[in-house]
Amino acid sequence: MKLPHLLSALALTIVLHGRATADDWTQFRGAGGDGVSTTSKLPAKIDAQSVVWTADLPGRGVSSPIIVGERVFVTATSGPKHGRLHILCYNLRDGSLRWERQFWATGRTMTHEKISGATPTPASDGHSVFAIFSSNDCFALDLEGNLQWFRGLGRDYPNASNSLGMSSSLVVTDGVVIAQVENDSESFTAGLEATTGANRWKLDRPKRANWTSPTLFPGAGGKTLVALQSSKGLAAVDPATGKVLWSYDEGASTVASPASADGKLYVPSQGLTVLEPGAAGQAPKQSWRSAQLRPGTSSPLVVDGRVLTLNDGGILSCGDAKDGKRLWQLRLQGSFSATPVAAGGLIYCVNEKGLLQVVDPAKPDGAVVSEYDLSQTIIGTPSIAAGSLFLRSDGKLWRIGRSSAL
Repeated sequence: MKLPHLLSALALTIVLHGRATADDWTQFRGAGGDGVSTTSKLPAKIDAQSVVWTADLPGRGVSSPIIVGERVFVTATSGPKHGRLHILCYNLRDGSLRWERQFWATGRTMTHEKISGATPTPASDGHSVFAIFSSNDCFALDLEGNLQWFRGLGRDYPNASNSLGMSSSLVVTDGVVIAQVENDSESFTAGLEATTGANRWKLDRPKRANWTSPTLFPGAGGKTLVALQSSKGLAAVDPATGKVLWSYDEGASTVASPASADGKLYVPSQGLTVLEPGAAGQAPKQSWRSAQLRPGTSSPLVVDGRVLTLNDGGILSCGDAKDGKRLWQLRLQGSFSATPVAAGGLIYCVNEKGLLQVVDPAKPDGAVVSEYDLSQTIIGTPSIAAGSLFLRSDGKLWRIGRSSAL
């Protein structure tokens, strides 16, 4: 096939299947679940001139924005008991509201005051957007906001909740939406059919409150697997069937999620433990473990041969991804909940008071090369798409970048 015809066929395939482009940010920490973007268009110096647009949000939220083509999706909750659930779509170019859908929660809406019912980040397969809230209400809408299906998982499984709120984000792969609904009572992870919301599989999980999110990673033969982390450790699961292929049983964080990079899993366990997955049914090999690289609430970030972890007090630690040897530590300003993201060799960190700090990890001891104060509480992780950084507070959504990147 000649190149023009090949490109036309590829474009047609993308249109027919509705796949997101490589530049989109389709789930928590991006399409790869690693918090790393390949864009080189993000500015190193961020100031007021870098703010492309802002948009007002109708209620509280911690979830990250996701970006699919010309659409930016975000969730929020409002009302005296945060029982009103919002799914919003904004135009990428100017931040104008494209559409909004509102629903009433059918499950429990009580959460810790620091977070909200809109803590889990939605996900998209390129032609639908899937959103779940702390109430365990799960929705599928098409990109124009038409409801495709709804599951009240809190009604189907009434004991699946905890008093601090649920926060695990969704992932979607090969027609399966994976919802990690883990708690002290009715604890499970479910694989939902992307087209109907029906259970394809349901896996019993350790009965302990857990706020980590599922993480996709390449298994043996390049097959996509999903890592489910809990207080017990980590399980590698076939997303098509829910079958556990192997497990790591030495305990792990119930807050910071694992990261996948270069065929390895970076697990917040006994500091930071790096696993090399083996063949199906075989235990993974431990590459290294470092107590010095223990993350806090933020998940680990691996970029350009370095692994970076951020504790809640603002200490950013950088280690060699080959062996875990700590290269440097850098004290950032403030306390942190959001996970750092990376683009163009720089690390973007936002503290809980909304101070955005840009770090160059290639400096001998790391260095903050730019700061910009957004002056609002930010708990959620930033997103990167279209040469821009997207952040949200309870009341506002920002697009930050260069005008030349538009």
